[in-house]
Amino acid sequence: MSTIETRLAELGVTLPDAPAPAANYVPFVQVGDLVHISGQISQNAGGLIKGRLGADMDVAAGAEAAKCCAISLLAQLKKACDGDLSRVVRAVKLVGFVNSTPEFIDQPKVINGASDFMVAALGDAGRHARSAVSAASLPLGVAVEIEAIFQIRSA
Repeated sequence: MSTIETRLAELGVTLPDAPAPAANYVPFVQVGDLVHISGQISQNAGGLIKGRLGADMDVAAGAEAAKCCAISLLAQLKKACDGDLSRVVRAVKLVGFVNSTPEFIDQPKVINGASDFMVAALGDAGRHARSAVSAASLPLGVAVEIEAIFQIRSA
């Protein structure tokens, strides 16, 4: 078991199967030692996490939705690493989109749910560059979507 898998177990997190793409794109692309992971929408075992920050969802619920996106990102990363998370070098960048009203200004606090989870799961290798932006709407009415770039070692 890799250090990352040990940390995930300590956090009580089991990675789901990597979600399949919903349209004409691939879930990830590897270029050299970088893995670019397509946007992962907020969902959990109960289904899609829908809502609009500043309207019907608060920051804490939005941060939990962002954490769920991060879990899906790691599931895709595991698939990209052929199941071997010990190949992960670091999280490079997260780009988070928050379904929010024009007046809502706490997008960074929402995406902290994903950022904090990455550090908890990956340790210092989870520290990353980041963007947190508002979106007028997101696919299927979800609250959050996050894409990521990770650096990995060769197999």
